[in-house]
Amino acid sequence: MNASITIHKATADDAQDVAVMVGELLAEIMNAIGVQAFNFDFEETAARLKHFLKQEKYFVFVARSADMNPAGFIALYESYALYAEGAFGTIPELYVRPAYRANKLGLHLVTQAKSFGASRGWTRLEVTTPPLPQFDRTLAFYEREGFAITGGRKLKAAL
Repeated sequence: MNASITIHKATADDAQDVAVMVGELLAEIMNAIGVQAFNFDFEETAARLKHFLKQEKYFVFVARSADMNPAGFIALYESYALYAEGAFGTIPELYVRPAYRANKLGLHLVTQAKSFGASRGWTRLEVTTPPLPQFDRTLAFYEREGFAITGGRKLKAAL
């Protein structure tokens, strides 16, 4: 990783920068699949992030360049399951801005997430990628970083 990039645990002061990157991530996904799959509201997202961080069950690590521009982020939340033998982490979002993708920033964000999870006693990290050809590079990235396909499909139901 470029020495001028730093990674720090997000605080409420980072919420607006992270919300901008969430919007970029969701736009990139929707452009890839050609479906309006997400409803994004910048102000609501920034407020939601501040609330999640305050609860201390949702954690974000932000990467910044030497001039403090946000370069990417990884988000984690704590989950519990009997099959996982206790507490574990889930990665709901990982995003690296295109200009920073060639310098292994994604790898460093995942490494930070693994270290953080280990410090909390999590037994594992889980992540879901869409089972679509447009996300083959994403899947390959996670596999290179030690994640394995465990089967199943992620489903959701609106409440």
